Amino acid sequence: MKKRSDTAAVLLKSIIKGIFEKQGINVIKIDLRKLENRIADFYVICHGTSTTQVDSICDSVEDTVREKTGEKPIHVEGLENCYWVLLDFGNVVVHIFLEEYRNFYSLESLWADAAIEAVEDKIK
Repeated sequence: MKKRSDTAAVLLKSIIKGIFEKQGINVIKIDLRKLENRIADFYVICHGTSTTQVDSICDSVEDTVREKTGEKPIHVEGLENCYWVLLDFGNVVVHIFLEEYRNFYSLESLWADAAIEAVEDKIK
């Protein structure tokens, strides 16, 4: 069990690094581990200002995670239009939105019982 949380920590760090490499905006991490009936341990949510940036963030996350952990997403959805791309890494799910879609769906409010943490770019 300890190995899984270590793996999740490296995975989260890699995902967040990939997001910030392409200037993802308003990055948050939602810790779902204390909730019953969760589908993942963590959600990472961010947004971009254009479909091109959303696509670039997605590519950067995939490349960084593959480089740092050797993992690939189990499932990817939303690349057809890049309004809302979902990358499923099993215990971590990444949501990359266009800003207006993020505001409309407001995933953060759906998980209000979970611990929500704003993530800052440490490289700036």
